[in-house]
Amino acid sequence: MESKIFTPCKIGPVQLRNRTIRSAAFENMAYGNSPSRDLFDYHVAVARGGVGMTTVAYAAVSRSGLSFDGQLWMREEIVPELRKLTDAVHAEGAKASIQLGHCGNMTHRYTCGCTPVGASGGFNLYSPTFVRGLRKEEIYAIVEDFGKAVDLSRLAGFDCVEIHAGHGYLISQFLSPYTNHRRDEFGGSLQNRMRFMRMVIERVMREARDDMGVVVKVNMYDGFKGGMQREECLEVARELERLGVHALVLSAGFVSKAPMAVMRGAMPLKTLAHYMDPWKFWWLKAGLAIAGRKMIPTVPYRNAYLLEDAKVFRAHLSLPLIYVGGMVDRAQMEQVLDEGFIAFQMARALIRDTDFVNKLRSGEISCSGCGHSNYCIGRMYTLEMRCHSCVKNLPRKLEREVERAEAVTSSYV
Repeated sequence: MESKIFTPCKIGPVQLRNRTIRSAAFENMAYGNSPSRDLFDYHVAVARGGVGMTTVAYAAVSRSGLSFDGQLWMREEIVPELRKLTDAVHAEGAKASIQLGHCGNMTHRYTCGCTPVGASGGFNLYSPTFVRGLRKEEIYAIVEDFGKAVDLSRLAGFDCVEIHAGHGYLISQFLSPYTNHRRDEFGGSLQNRMRFMRMVIERVMREARDDMGVVVKVNMYDGFKGGMQREECLEVARELERLGVHALVLSAGFVSKAPMAVMRGAMPLKTLAHYMDPWKFWWLKAGLAIAGRKMIPTVPYRNAYLLEDAKVFRAHLSLPLIYVGGMVDRAQMEQVLDEGFIAFQMARALIRDTDFVNKLRSGEISCSGCGHSNYCIGRMYTLEMRCHSCVKNLPRKLEREVERAEAVTSSYV
């Protein structure tokens, strides 16, 4: 019998050929905030490699929402190139999704072109920069930006949109009491803190109409004291269910406070510092050298590391749920589907080998060769995301860092 992994499933109006989805892990391949040949080649290779759907990562709905120079910024002029990408993905038999979001305070003036904005004002130590709280009229304008981005996504040929409401980006900044200190109708109680998210999703659902899938990535917990915990996150998920979204991706963590809760393992600090521009990021390189492990502490990795938390959400919700987190082993993929998740997302296995799904289906392999050194993540902050196994002439100090990290990870898995 065919494994359930390779059976079709539906997300809203969109049918996938199987239950594997390339997650919206940031590629850093949109040079100048526009699609590139690298972005095209990567996602087409993933589609050719057998996935049900590939997700183009983290497209900003406005310039103020950009946090990287290599990040997509949704605007009319890039639609034709995105259409070429989606046409090529469809020709390989896969569906195409795009993640839409706004980074909020996780940026700098030289990237987003203005003083960074967030749910509330303050100082972002990781940029470092002062942050300004959004005025009400600006909040409404960003809601419209989300709607326009969905319309552009349709014109570009995407089957689904994934709205990023987790990980400490703007929607998450409104949801979390850690970053939302507002005293108006957008702050205070959870109902008030959900107001911005509710406005965004209602606008997105109107624009998606009846022919596009709408997926929302949401936290199950922020990962630190003072952030959102499970019960409030469950309430957020219930509200998204009430709003009629087609599926949720259940994640966790806050990139500015608990980044490794998202990815698990250790951040490869030598890799991170090695690729950074010493003039542009001198402050961050210095901080990493002095207190890197305190800034980004290790969170032990294991396969399917979010499953137990996700099962709690599965028990309390009726809408389709998509699992993400440590999906590298066929047996655990099948377990996830048996637990009632409609599909699962993965990234690192598909960064190492774009043909991973085809090899799983043929029986050539049953597990990815990814060793979870997180080299790809350390590199991603400066260059295009790539596995260390695909990089020629890797400096010896980075090879040693990879070897040590993989040895530690193998002791947990």
